[in-house]
Amino acid sequence: MRTLRDLLSDGRVHVADGAMGTMLYGRGVFLNVCYDELNLKQPDLVKEIHREYVRAGAELLETNTFGANPVKLATHGLAADVERINSVAAGIAREAAGERAAVVGAIGPLGVRIEPFGEMSVDDARHVFGRQVRGLLAGGVDGFILETFSDVSELGAALAAVREQCDLPVIAQMTVGTDGKTHYGTDPLVFGPTLAAMGADVIGVNCSVGPHGVLEAIEKLAKVVTVPLSAQPNAGLPREVGDRKIYMASPEYMASYARRIVEAGARFVGGCCGTTPEHIRAIVGFVHSVSPRHGSTVAAAPLPATAVDPVPLAERSRLGAKLSEGRFITTVEIVPPKGVDPGPMFEQVRQLKEAGVDAVNVPDGPRAQSRMGALLSALMIEREVGIETVVHYACRDRNLLGMLSDLLGAAAAGIRNLLIVTGDPPKMGPYPEATAVFDIDSIGLANLVSRLNRGLDPGGNPIGQPTRFVVGVGVNPAAHDLDRELRRFAWKVEAGAEFAITQPVFDLAQLDRFLARVESFRIPVVAGIWPLVSLRNAEFLANEVPGVSVPDSVLDRMRCASALGKEAALAEGVRISREMLGAVAERVQGVQVSAPMGRVPVALEVLAGAPIEPATAREYTPRT
Repeated sequence: MRTLRDLLSDGRVHVADGAMGTMLYGRGVFLNVCYDELNLKQPDLVKEIHREYVRAGAELLETNTFGANPVKLATHGLAADVERINSVAAGIAREAAGERAAVVGAIGPLGVRIEPFGEMSVDDARHVFGRQVRGLLAGGVDGFILETFSDVSELGAALAAVREQCDLPVIAQMTVGTDGKTHYGTDPLVFGPTLAAMGADVIGVNCSVGPHGVLEAIEKLAKVVTVPLSAQPNAGLPREVGDRKIYMASPEYMASYARRIVEAGARFVGGCCGTTPEHIRAIVGFVHSVSPRHGSTVAAAPLPATAVDPVPLAERSRLGAKLSEGRFITTVEIVPPKGVDPGPMFEQVRQLKEAGVDAVNVPDGPRAQSRMGALLSALMIEREVGIETVVHYACRDRNLLGMLSDLLGAAAAGIRNLLIVTGDPPKMGPYPEATAVFDIDSIGLANLVSRLNRGLDPGGNPIGQPTRFVVGVGVNPAAHDLDRELRRFAWKVEAGAEFAITQPVFDLAQLDRFLARVESFRIPVVAGIWPLVSLRNAEFLANEVPGVSVPDSVLDRMRCASALGKEAALAEGVRISREMLGAVAERVQGVQVSAPMGRVPVALEVLAGAPIEPATAREYTPRT
């Protein structure tokens, strides 16, 4: 029986199989079916496809387990069957291979982001992958292929899961786009040495684009790694034909490129999406007559980028300077206009500047309402009025690429202060049918911004001059699950948060308990202050705004005041806020006061007792 270790040791070129999903779809299996479960329900169908690839000349079979991890199987109600599905799949491939091919356990991405851009930790990911590895080993694989990964860290977790249970050889394959980089922007020149350092036995590229793009990736990898290389491209890019996606690259075209890929350095070649036994048969005929040009020495190549030290906090913005010096800051939150006229917003901000407020908070679609964009509103405020802004930037509406583009543009335009938030879901607003993206959450975005401040994009590539953002995050002392909130807050701080703004505070004892638990984080906390304008307003916050806690004592005060009329209710709401501001001033490093319903004079009345520096001492020149 041939094993992957045998194929590695003989120094020759070997051909892997092609697509399993394409073949299953061609046999009438609908896309909404769990293809991994077919190992249990239609094992003969899976086995016959494996045998077709063996007859075509494939020397390496992948198990039908690309998505057979607990996370993806859970979407089909099959999380409890992870080990069984993988074990059976390995047995099916082993039987089909006979003495003619080696069998490797196929493991793909989890389908969720992991740290630093997602909530799942690397340790949790390793544990999840470990269940799949256990099943594949029980079924008798003689190696593993970790394929179609965009995140080097996630592939590293999968590789660690294999190494914890065995010393079988591992093929590690990333996927790249038409730009030649992974989804995170990592170049083969960077991920190649990284995977080699992790201990991968074979490094390569699969899926991605067609053979042309994979050839370019292999040429780069050959310059920076000495381990064997692998390549399994798609049969070109799919085209829309009717209501189907058709891969157009012919077997002959794939085979001609396979030969060039081998000449560039690959020792293992095969196919991915759109390829069939016909493609593999053609590849076998072409590549066995050539040898890879991949010597034992590595040619000089650009070294992976290293992060630079961020610009000191005090030099990034006036707000950053006050934070770094431990001075009390005052900000007021105003919402951008619903229309296209920024004039009223400018008038509000001029009042705040004259009063000596440090910065204006500009929320990003709060309550999932459609308003003028926060970034552009902030930029207009800084240039028209000449006061710093704190831009609330939400993850709800943008994917990773869109956020990266926004932030690079904002940095170039002079925006410096960010408050990173996950964002309210659309169902909370007036457009409940609108879709949300949530490609990453506030923890992932804090990591992204911190990397930009060190001169690197998400893929570890240099961006030139680093950004100069002051990184703020939100935190909720009144969270129902405070332990989870504190865990997430700790991750935000670890990701690079430099200050935090709380949800509106109405309960001093609650705030004290929170501050005691986060004292070790050593991060400036800015307390949210919300002036109540009526009993109805208080009841709305208490019952309909997630994350806000209004004690009964406050509701009782507003109830009594409202009985005396609107003005009495407003006066009581301001009095409550001023009391809270006075109480928190010695506990936190600043306050963010909301202007209820755009009423800036109310916010300024609350701030009348705050330690605000004279406006003449804080002139501000907007950046260009």
